[in-house]
Amino acid sequence: MNQKVIGVVGLQWGDEGKGKLVHRLSSQVDYIARFNGGNNAGHTIVRDGKQYIFHLLPSGLLHRHTKGIIGAGTVINPEVLCHEIDVINQTVQTLQNKLFISSRAHLIFPWHIWQDQLAEKQRSNPIGTTNRGNGPAYTDKVSRDNIRIGEMSYLDYFLEHLSRKIDEAFAWYKLIAGDHAVALPLKETILSDYARFATQLSPYITDDSILIQSLLANQQTLLLEGAQGALLDLDHGTYPYVTSSSTTIGGACTGLGIPPQAISRVVGITKAYITRVGEGPFPTEIPGALGEVIRKKGGEYGATTGRPRRCGWLDLPLLKQTIRWNGVTELSIMKLDVLDELEEIPVCTEYASDLIQGERLPTFELEWKSVKPIYTTLPGWKTSLSAVRKFEDLPSQARAYIDFIEKRMSVPVTTISVGPDDKETIVR
Repeated sequence: MNQKVIGVVGLQWGDEGKGKLVHRLSSQVDYIARFNGGNNAGHTIVRDGKQYIFHLLPSGLLHRHTKGIIGAGTVINPEVLCHEIDVINQTVQTLQNKLFISSRAHLIFPWHIWQDQLAEKQRSNPIGTTNRGNGPAYTDKVSRDNIRIGEMSYLDYFLEHLSRKIDEAFAWYKLIAGDHAVALPLKETILSDYARFATQLSPYITDDSILIQSLLANQQTLLLEGAQGALLDLDHGTYPYVTSSSTTIGGACTGLGIPPQAISRVVGITKAYITRVGEGPFPTEIPGALGEVIRKKGGEYGATTGRPRRCGWLDLPLLKQTIRWNGVTELSIMKLDVLDELEEIPVCTEYASDLIQGERLPTFELEWKSVKPIYTTLPGWKTSLSAVRKFEDLPSQARAYIDFIEKRMSVPVTTISVGPDDKETIVR
């Protein structure tokens, strides 16, 4: 079986610790490719005590031999991407001939951000978006009314097209926003900024489909990196409290133009507990002081927005569902050390409700409101795990916690994170 293409997907509402695992796995591959989302996500990596936060660049670019691809399924804020490229060029290595941006990826413009902010203010039930403009950019993409980054390689044509779009966007915004309108930047300022972004990004723009076909044909290894988590998937997640792209492994096929049969290994990532940012259903959310203790211990604040994450106990019915969606072949459990100080650790094993039976995933808002989680309580280990590097050296209670998850999910746990640094990892 071909082991050249490895998918990495989050199995919760995002923030599972994908950046750390992707950084580790990408040391073993030739290419790493980002397939969805934009700078509404942040992957945090700690290497030798230094923290790096990636919003658009593939997380594996800290390795000198690994090359990166930003796929057609992404939406790109060029100002953010130019800044990230500058940081890596100045601190780690030059990305020339190492970074490839799909010419088919769509651009985020200032009006997308204005739309995002305005729509969130006007919703009767706010979704809790990051206000980064992703949703409106994807809307324009689906409406076939946006600009793709490939046009930046033809500067005169790009600026002419952009000039028309600015006029349309300003007219729309003034009409819709009314009293809520913000002061708009000068058209000339936007044109000047995007001309500068185009000059910087053009050397990286390529036909990614030809590149990916070539590396697959030559048996080079490729790691697929997604943003957010499966429960935020536009089609399968907790709609409408979802993101605006496909976050499951299927999104890698559409976002990069990869045939499904090319992917033979899918690594699913889950925390030892669960979190989510923003609004939406959360059956196992921990109220009060204990939730705050876990938030502080786990550093549960958004890498992109800084917003505090809601914290809850591990939800196995949801985890089992996202494992099915993604065809997960192995599990990675992150932040096990966050539970170090607890006497007891509840795990949700099924739901109770008048409307649902057993472990069936609730699908409608009415069902979510009626759900009551049923817990199995496991003993805590009450000791620090940060120095442990072998599974057999974990306290018996910590091993029992991992075994409990593994048996219930029928998927092997191959990686366990016991701290933020790359070295604080157990590989089985």
